[in-house]
Amino acid sequence: MADAVAISQPALVVKNRGLLIGAIMLAMVMQVLDTTIANVALPHMRAALSASQDEVSWVLTSYIVAAAIATPLSGWLADRLGRRNLLLIGVAGFTAASLLCGLATSLPMMVGFRILQGVFGATLAPLAQAIMMDVTPREKMGQSMAIFGLGVMVAPIVGPTLGGVLTENFDWRWVFLVNLPVGILAFVALWFNMPREAIKIRRFDFFGFAMLAIAVASTQMIFDRGSSAGWFESAEIWIYLGLAISGVWAFIVHCWTAESPFVDLRMFTDRNFTSGLFFIFMIGITTFSGLALLPPLLQGLMGYSVIDTGILMAPRGLGTMVSMLFVGRLVGRVDARILVISGIAISAWSLWYMTGFDLRMDGGPIMISGFFQGIGLGLVFVPLNTLAFATIAPQLRVDATAFFSLVRNVGQGVGISLVTTVLAQMMQVNQAELATRITLDSPVVRDFPGVLQGATGAIQSLGGLVMQQAAMLGYLDDFWLMAIVTVASAPLVLLLRKPKGASAKVDLAHAAGE
Repeated sequence: MADAVAISQPALVVKNRGLLIGAIMLAMVMQVLDTTIANVALPHMRAALSASQDEVSWVLTSYIVAAAIATPLSGWLADRLGRRNLLLIGVAGFTAASLLCGLATSLPMMVGFRILQGVFGATLAPLAQAIMMDVTPREKMGQSMAIFGLGVMVAPIVGPTLGGVLTENFDWRWVFLVNLPVGILAFVALWFNMPREAIKIRRFDFFGFAMLAIAVASTQMIFDRGSSAGWFESAEIWIYLGLAISGVWAFIVHCWTAESPFVDLRMFTDRNFTSGLFFIFMIGITTFSGLALLPPLLQGLMGYSVIDTGILMAPRGLGTMVSMLFVGRLVGRVDARILVISGIAISAWSLWYMTGFDLRMDGGPIMISGFFQGIGLGLVFVPLNTLAFATIAPQLRVDATAFFSLVRNVGQGVGISLVTTVLAQMMQVNQAELATRITLDSPVVRDFPGVLQGATGAIQSLGGLVMQQAAMLGYLDDFWLMAIVTVASAPLVLLLRKPKGASAKVDLAHAAGE
């Protein structure tokens, strides 16, 4: 049966498809890894760069904001420079900026070089996804998206572990310098394997880009600065919100009426793509929330080292890899929407399982829940990408993948800010509630040595235990919230539809014959 079904011709034919995909993945993983690899090194950077706690956070924020603003440029730059040239410039610029970050001697230098990293690296993920779809026959699109998903989903999970190993065994500067050999290898591989394509002269819509950049940057700043600024009690956050709403409104109106808009709004008329944007936003909220919560929980409350924390979180990446090894083939055999629902169910179960964590447990439940979360993410991400881009026009793919990456990143920012805010608020609520139970006739006070005698050390120890338990309950509240958000995303599957027509029949026939 397999021989009777012809493989369709990909949109871009290359000599060494495997080598090209490997080179693209290498470049993309390098960039995605840097979204999390520097997190664990912040305390060391703070000391070396003479920065305060708030100031050193700009090492992360500057990179995220710069990448968010530059990502929508991917489509126009790809047309104007050619995808080959843009990839090479992006890899070379990102690698050079990584070297400069590793050599930085002050906070302004580090922030400036991180902005360069974000700008040069912003185009790598959208280009990687678009090119991988173009060089892959439709029948094998699921496998291609599984490979892409490995980089997008596993690299940020591995980031804190790798960053911890490099920081503890070498120096914090190596979280940036490690990009040098990877970047050079990716550049050489792309130089020899990425074909040249025709350059399209496309007028740059400065106003459209400016409005989108203002909207994206303001939105990102709301979530980056919200917690420390007091959210909507602060005039700063209200200004960001006003800029974000105004920017989005002006961008939509302009692109709808302009002759040559910055973004072709036709891509939003594709039902699967638009539905996929809503879905990936929800997935973005839950994907990185756990990564933001677990390190402080494991290190701050449970006393694990950076290395041990990385080991306990490693099964999450392992689960994602295992899932994606199989899901690429399953996409052709099973309705992708069933796979997405299955992934949501597994992810929701793993988050519910985490609501049973306690301070006295060993690392087993952490590794089990992480492994199944990884499986769930793999089951969701690959079919979702396959469905979202199944019917999008090839000429719109770069713009579409750029927006897909942008919405996913915004979702991640929303998720991290959401769980951080809920954690802080619930810790206060839980502490106040626990304090009301600590009375002179309560068993915990009677059995705690020295408290009834008024010993200062005993009272302080009891107070510390109350704060510790309140913090743990706050983390459990966050796990409940993430589980609820995951379940709430399930109805969005109803908006996705299976591709119809000849291409779908070829997909099913080919899959059945394998």
